[in-house]
Amino acid sequence: MSTIPARLAKSARTSAGSTEARHRVLRLYRDWYRSAPEICSLYTLNVSPAYIRHAIRQKFEKNRYVTDPRAIDVLIHKSRVDYQETMNLWKQNDHILGILLADEAPKEPKTFLQKFYEGRDEEAIIPAASGVH
Repeated sequence: MSTIPARLAKSARTSAGSTEARHRVLRLYRDWYRSAPEICSLYTLNVSPAYIRHAIRQKFEKNRYVTDPRAIDVLIHKSRVDYQETMNLWKQNDHILGILLADEAPKEPKTFLQKFYEGRDEEAIIPAASGVH
């Protein structure tokens, strides 16, 4: 498929109410869900479309309880832009595997004693000039 930048472009707009926002979210979710096989073939991923769908579902479930209509509109816009970039092949495989399919479980900060009992200190392992924070 050739890349046509305006093919998936949608103008940013605000929802009139919660029902319209819900319909827009469902439409966006369906677009992502239906494009999972195409994402696998476009980026030649070694994962199944079911795995892509599961990752998409997790992304949407993470924001399930957002109730502010303005926040919902911003999330819709960001996801729509991400969808357009993904489907027009404006991303690299690392973006898809790292951003879309990454498990975003927050790491629990370890206390001094937990680090001590493990016998290491993460801050001492990372060199100062590595650029990693």
